[in-house]
Amino acid sequence: MLTLYTYFRSSASFRVRIALNLKGLSWEPAVVWLPTGEQAGPDFRSVNPQGLVPTLVDGEHRLSQSLAIIEYLDETRPGPKLLPADPPGRARVRSLSLLVAAEIHPLNNLRVLNHLRDALGLGQDAIAAWYRHWCDEGLAAFERQLGDGGAGRFCHGDAPTMADACLVPQIFNARRFDTRVERYPQVMRIFEACMALEAFRKAEPAAQAEASRAG
Repeated sequence: MLTLYTYFRSSASFRVRIALNLKGLSWEPAVVWLPTGEQAGPDFRSVNPQGLVPTLVDGEHRLSQSLAIIEYLDETRPGPKLLPADPPGRARVRSLSLLVAAEIHPLNNLRVLNHLRDALGLGQDAIAAWYRHWCDEGLAAFERQLGDGGAGRFCHGDAPTMADACLVPQIFNARRFDTRVERYPQVMRIFEACMALEAFRKAEPAAQAEASRAG
């Protein structure tokens, strides 16, 4: 049985939950409660020295970083492939995935937003403006890149890939901060196609058991 250290609102964990569901894999959650700082405590640091979710435990192997986990699952487990077989296709899917995971998300994750508030003294309106600025920068670039001819029903062709697993959580987060996602019609068309699939719906934050704990 695979164990995923996760938190329901963590977009990086959300990506991996989508991938596990798309592959049809059984897994059990180990919830790390980020709002109380549980991820920084010695118990979780012994699991992941970075103190970050997600972490996937597969037997003796402990894997961190969502994209590395997704590629590991694609290489070691049966089921639909989340990266294309051809090198140009793999590069395109990785590029779209990294646009979210390396360009948008690092500027807008919980650690950064807390630092803006606690260390720099920014108010909630300023923090939300920061969030929307970088989200808009990234989603506009994503929209342009979708226009390169590789998109189909999903980000790359007509089956979901790692790129879709990255895009969907980012849209959930963007909406939480009132980003005007309707300005990105290709992005939102693909988002809706993804959310028509059970694998995506089962992975969304509200569908996780711990969501009720947040009230």
